[in-house]
Amino acid sequence: MSLERDGFAVVRGVIDAARVEALRAVLGGETHAQRNLLDIGEVREMALALRPIMASYLGAECFAVRGTLFDKIADANWHVPWHQDLTILVRERRDFEGFGPWTVKAGRIAVQPPVEVLEQMLAVRVHLDDCPPENGALRLVAGSHRLGRVNGRPDGEVVTPHLSAGDALLMRPLAVHASSPSASASHRRVIHIEFAAHDLPGGLEWFDRVGPTLEV
Repeated sequence: MSLERDGFAVVRGVIDAARVEALRAVLGGETHAQRNLLDIGEVREMALALRPIMASYLGAECFAVRGTLFDKIADANWHVPWHQDLTILVRERRDFEGFGPWTVKAGRIAVQPPVEVLEQMLAVRVHLDDCPPENGALRLVAGSHRLGRVNGRPDGEVVTPHLSAGDALLMRPLAVHASSPSASASHRRVIHIEFAAHDLPGGLEWFDRVGPTLEV
């Protein structure tokens, strides 16, 4: 797998077993999703620790802009259809060409930016549990990040990376992805952190900015 060619790549062992256990403890295990994870000190610390990996693709000034927890549990174990990650969180609404539609997610303002903004972002999905294909693993269409906005699943090879606890999947927001319900009773906890490296135009500001000048 190649991030440039495919839009995603696996990095093994980005966090050690002790940090995996610490994150499991602080995040709990009774919810299938939790937004605004950068409000949690342990997650902010991990985001800063991962900056060198992200900087190798985005540049030395990159910063984390959003964190989300995903899991598949008995009460929330559904199919996630093919899609791209098309929204960002901002401090306040300022109408500017190319930005929209607007919405509110977990009390924060979200908007779809122009494709050019998404093309300069990169997400890291840190796994807190082993995630073989039968545990609701992410499936991705190789090369789909180069197609701009698309509807549904485009043509291309579908890849299902097998990740273990402590591993990470790097992925471009425009990479088309989906997941099936888990056939396992095990957790599939994933911390999804989005990184950017540029200010937004039109007076818009990223809601979170965990980066090189921020003290945790």
